[in-house]
Amino acid sequence: MTTLQALILAVIEGITEFLPISSTGHMIIASSIMGIGSDEFTKIFTVNIQFGTILSVVVLYYKRFFKSIQFYILLLVAFIPAAILGFLLGDFIDSLLENVVVVAVMLILGGIFFLFVDGLFSKKETSSETDQITTLSYKQSFFIGCFQCIAMIPGVSRAAATIIGGLTQGLDKKNAAEFSFFLAVPTMFAASSYKLLKDHAFINQDNIGLLVLGNIVGFLVAILAIKGFIKFVTHRGFVIFGYYRIALGILVLVMYFMGISLSVN
Repeated sequence: MTTLQALILAVIEGITEFLPISSTGHMIIASSIMGIGSDEFTKIFTVNIQFGTILSVVVLYYKRFFKSIQFYILLLVAFIPAAILGFLLGDFIDSLLENVVVVAVMLILGGIFFLFVDGLFSKKETSSETDQITTLSYKQSFFIGCFQCIAMIPGVSRAAATIIGGLTQGLDKKNAAEFSFFLAVPTMFAASSYKLLKDHAFINQDNIGLLVLGNIVGFLVAILAIKGFIKFVTHRGFVIFGYYRIALGILVLVMYFMGISLSVN
């Protein structure tokens, strides 16, 4: 992996991780086009630059993270389903990552759903200044966490699944998106830490600088992406993301059936 390739992947990660468009699908296309999709360090890099992106959430919303113990309990309750399922089905989930058709199909199906999601939850909107997250019950938080488990199917998008989960529990678009950001912190930290512990042998003095650079760039780009996403979705909704997911899914299928090697695992 070159410095330019690391920068490209970090920018893509920073933009896509918190948007409901599947960072996995984007990493498949980008790493495959650059010819580094099967490289062991690339696999570690694409997961561990998430440390930078989750730090962006903590920095942007630091007041929320140091507000109350209940906030942490809500996140813990929502995190539990994914933690249990991820532990039990880790190898199966990894095998799904190798099936780019699954990724493409889930991108398209999720995109179709997002074409209608604004209409389905139009009555959930409140003032953009209202903090609905503090009113969530533990049962509602757990239910949102169950939605996050759906994102273990590559191409679904963790952000998409948890945002929809939040909407079903009465949160408006802004609060659903923000809870998705918050839940990403324990979820992605656990996944990144596990990957680092498991495959740290592939990190050495020649490539550790790229990993540091990727985290810094991912952090900066994610801050801009989060701010832009909240503003956009509050005023314009999710339809554009639906069309984008469908287009991306079709692109992945076209590349696959053209015989282009696609890999993220």
